[in-house]
Amino acid sequence: MTSYRKKWINLLQTKNSDLRQAYVNTLDRDELMYLLYDWSLWAREKQLPPPAHWHIWLLMAGRGFGKTRTGSEWVRAQAMLGQCELIALVGHTMDDVRHVMIEGPSGILQISPPEARPTWLPSRRLLIWPNGAKARCYSSEDPNQLLGPEHEKAWCDEIAKWRYPQSWENLMLGLRAGKMPQVIATTTPRPLKWINALVKTAGVILVQGLSRENERNLAPGFIDMMTTHFSDPALLAQELEGRLMTELPHALWDREMIEQCRGQMPARELLTSVVIGVDPAVEGSDETGIIVAGKAADGMIWILEDQTLRSRPRQWVDRIIAVWRRWKANAVVVEVNQGGDVIRELLRSQQINLPIRKVRARQGKLVRAEPVALLYASGQIRHANSFVALEDQMCSCVPGVRPSPSPDRLDALVWAVTRLQSSGRAKTSTMML
Repeated sequence: MTSYRKKWINLLQTKNSDLRQAYVNTLDRDELMYLLYDWSLWAREKQLPPPAHWHIWLLMAGRGFGKTRTGSEWVRAQAMLGQCELIALVGHTMDDVRHVMIEGPSGILQISPPEARPTWLPSRRLLIWPNGAKARCYSSEDPNQLLGPEHEKAWCDEIAKWRYPQSWENLMLGLRAGKMPQVIATTTPRPLKWINALVKTAGVILVQGLSRENERNLAPGFIDMMTTHFSDPALLAQELEGRLMTELPHALWDREMIEQCRGQMPARELLTSVVIGVDPAVEGSDETGIIVAGKAADGMIWILEDQTLRSRPRQWVDRIIAVWRRWKANAVVVEVNQGGDVIRELLRSQQINLPIRKVRARQGKLVRAEPVALLYASGQIRHANSFVALEDQMCSCVPGVRPSPSPDRLDALVWAVTRLQSSGRAKTSTMML
């Protein structure tokens, strides 16, 4: 350790800014650059890697804690060692990888010293450091990207926003190169089943932090503004304190309620009506929710399948047709201003006529969900399987809080259940080819 670094560490312990400034004025450019890019001087203890050998470092903290900077600095340190053939950078979307993890204010390019800054090749989704170390970018929206490639290190950002836990599983299967495979996962928590399971996994070092710990680097008033915004104590604990909530107290559903609703899937001939609820994603990156539900002779409503997918309209219409054939469904329920006409036109182009029932949303998603939650609470709905992604959306559904991302699966469920609850015994429709 250089003498000027030792002196700077001692000066950091004092509150005399004049002494620090006077000392800085005595340093030349190389010494200043050394201090500026020495992350261990500026990082808080929770932003430095755990001291012991570890496999997964899960940094779960509130907004503005400095999670992105922590991930960027850890990747830079691994690259500078020159011992990693390939580092994986995985974000919620490819845009998030580029604009947050790489090019953002706390991204890898910004925190790297000029002489050691990697070359960024967006078209190849690749970072290359002067010493030859490389990092390749992946989107959690495409789990198949992570099947095959081998990595020794990885940084996964905002894993609680990932739609597909399979992306995490595929990454872990490929984390088998080198002598010490490691991954840092940085995220604001959400009450997701797979995140709860990850926290309890052997080899995971969990570090949690508050937004307020980084207050001096945040805009004035940010903490107070967020405290007002997240008026619900549970959401406040999640978003600003980084606390992992297994349940949101005011959610319309909880895990225990859903577990009590599980049952053995009934045979099709025991169902008087089967409908397919659809929440189409005509544009953007949202999923198209496709939920199959049926009503038995005793009035019990069964959630039978979750066939939700993210694709272009032609693909999700093909999925609807396949589901309709398999279940001999009575109706396809779809919101009229969110794809009903698209479905009809695509079916017509294939000379297929399905019984489409258009519905118009006059209320918000959460308001529409409340009557369905009451049916669950009164024991009138059963789940014929475990629907992890759907149930995560249900348990994150808090009145007065706009969910993100959009709960497409839940909305499709609401359309299907509402249709079954409001209709009487229906005759099985016939597909016309």
